[in-house]
Amino acid sequence: MPLLHRLFAPVAILALSACGGAETSADNAETSADNEVGEPEAVESATDSAPADTGTPAEEEVVGVGDAAPAAFAQCKACHSTEPGKMMIGPSLAGIAGKQAGSVPGFAYSGAMKASGLTWDAATLDKYLADPKGVVPGTKMAFVGLKDEAKRKEVVDYLLTLD
Repeated sequence: MPLLHRLFAPVAILALSACGGAETSADNAETSADNEVGEPEAVESATDSAPADTGTPAEEEVVGVGDAAPAAFAQCKACHSTEPGKMMIGPSLAGIAGKQAGSVPGFAYSGAMKASGLTWDAATLDKYLADPKGVVPGTKMAFVGLKDEAKRKEVVDYLLTLD
């Protein structure tokens, strides 16, 4: 009987591995070489017809059609709308370019913002978004600033396109 066990065990292992779709070591080596990041390989079952979700949304999902908002603008959207006349915690940012600070009708600005004398152009927006409380001491805006210069430029460029 021990001889039967020795012959049966390898056959059983091979049969079970074939049923589970196990890969050979050559397949693993080839797949690992293709996977430079070291992420786990996606396993697709025979019933899956859709591509595997990689966890990275497609560009169309990140930026909607007609919406060129940069990723850094997400923190602005928490308090500001880009829809004309829609006030949130902060005023609407629609048409902000060229406007006097503290002048959007329907929003209760701080006295400091109303008295700031600022006009929203690229240079002013850049300085303000870098350090809101430093540029307008007493502003109600709780945002501490966008320190990354490249991200700030993307946000400023976007704000200047809003109608």
